[in-house]
Amino acid sequence: MEEEYLLVDPVSRELSTEAGKVVEEAAAELGDRVTTELTAYQIEVRTRPHQTLAGLAEDVRSLRASVARAAARLGLRIISSGSPVLGQQTPPPITSGPRYAQSVSTFRALDDEQSVCACHVHVGVPDLTVALDISNHLRPWLPTLTALSANSPFWQARDTGYASWRTVTWWRWPIAGPPPFFESPRHFEDLVDSLIATGSIMDRGGLYWDIRPSHHVPTVEVRVADAASTVHDTVLLAGVVKGLALRALKATSEGTPAPRPQQEMLRAASWRAARDGLAGEAVDLTTGHLVPAISQVRRLLADAERALPLNDASYVGTYGSRLITGGNGADRQRAAHARRSSLNDVVDCLISATKPTDE
Repeated sequence: MEEEYLLVDPVSRELSTEAGKVVEEAAAELGDRVTTELTAYQIEVRTRPHQTLAGLAEDVRSLRASVARAAARLGLRIISSGSPVLGQQTPPPITSGPRYAQSVSTFRALDDEQSVCACHVHVGVPDLTVALDISNHLRPWLPTLTALSANSPFWQARDTGYASWRTVTWWRWPIAGPPPFFESPRHFEDLVDSLIATGSIMDRGGLYWDIRPSHHVPTVEVRVADAASTVHDTVLLAGVVKGLALRALKATSEGTPAPRPQQEMLRAASWRAARDGLAGEAVDLTTGHLVPAISQVRRLLADAERALPLNDASYVGTYGSRLITGGNGADRQRAAHARRSSLNDVVDCLISATKPTDE
């Protein structure tokens, strides 16, 4: 797992530009498992590989605790949210370094609204063929994963009307959103080479699809989710992705072809999921009709749970039910705001939720 956090001042509740200092402080304990990101507001952490959700949960708790302590020593706090609530500048302060400088030179104002945070799930695979098989089978589930994980309703101190504004912002990159259906590894390689040749991406790290073969580790990487507010939200996402990947492997071994929804319908469904989250309607890609979003999420959770080992299935069952009852991160952010119409309360809610002790 990779988690991204935003750094905030606990008094003003606005973003802080001291991410580099916090990373330096936390690195004394975490080494290269903590790093900076594109803007000076963001911090990224990486867990170790795990085979069980229980082990992953403990790792996520430990990482959050370490970074939170480092931030606190500098009088700051971390929040795990897909978007900032208060205090972002446009353009944002960009972290120094050659890659980020190249990004600004290449993509220019596209970098101006990228102070957004995601949660990435890596699933180990033996080769590119298996990675693409999993990608093809998971494509139809990407909108539902967006609805489940939506946690970015606020932007520039206002409610955007979207459950996941990060999703909409992220789609501005040249190569982003749902990936194509890949016919073969050669199809993938030829497309990537063409994209690099056109300058649409700087290198393979610039493939910002919602799911992609990783360019630096032997995994398929699911990148569709907003940064999750709580440890259990993060680990629930990992469990669902693991279950879907196991289902995909089983389908491939049995010769079951992956569904092939039209790219335009898949993107439309993803947009609808980003807007409505759990509360509205979703596109059923098998029929093209609108259905209650919550019914799609229930089906997703059930399918993933059935594919998982017993202990992992129990985790997904327990915390999936809590999410259905209590809402996703966007619902909780809006509930915090509704109590007193206070954006400060939203930030305070996120500070509290991000702490591993809230579990």
